[in-house]
Amino acid sequence: MRYDNIHKGKFLSRPNRFIANVEIDGKAEVCHVKNTGRCKELLVEGCTVWLEHSDSESRKTAFDLVAVEKGDRLINMDSQAPNKAVGEWLREKMPFGEGFSVYPEKKYGNSRFDFYLESQDRKIFMEVKGCTLEKDDVVLFPDAPTLRGVKHIEELSHCLDEGYESYIMILVQMSDVKYFTPNYDTHPEFGEALEKASRKGVKILCYDCNVTPDSMTVGKPVKVKLGR
Repeated sequence: MRYDNIHKGKFLSRPNRFIANVEIDGKAEVCHVKNTGRCKELLVEGCTVWLEHSDSESRKTAFDLVAVEKGDRLINMDSQAPNKAVGEWLREKMPFGEGFSVYPEKKYGNSRFDFYLESQDRKIFMEVKGCTLEKDDVVLFPDAPTLRGVKHIEELSHCLDEGYESYIMILVQMSDVKYFTPNYDTHPEFGEALEKASRKGVKILCYDCNVTPDSMTVGKPVKVKLGR
């Protein structure tokens, strides 16, 4: 996936979950943050950020904050980017083989999963989780408690009972990481639900991303470690 009209800026402050104050070309601008998560480890005063400019007159802000530099690491923090990147990957790289139709946002039971894939003999549900939290080259999810995430895992387990294949895709919005593990300290129930689902047969995929200031594509597989 690719952005248009990218600008470099310096992060100043974040008054609330939705906006940030950023210096762009020497001028302070109020920008929309495309991630309502905490991201305190990313948005540090003075850090370099990357923003997409919009010419739409209906918008309250002209810029979307989409990526941030953390040391030598460039991290995409756009919460909409993972589904776009995975959608492209499923259609172009065909990781499950040829002959699949790919449908986004498919309802099942009380949940709506990010993707449904179907071929003549296989039916697959996939839920995508974007991951931006990194500590010492290890990536973790979630960065805040997510009851919705636990619900999705449990629903994916139910899909197995009706003959579907179920996948959780952890998409790491950066490159060059050691491994992924659930963030047991922040939300132990999520990690426990992931372990239980894995034992039942839900497949857990994790890939890193090729990130530039104006693009993000699915990269290489990342090792998954479950259990404390």
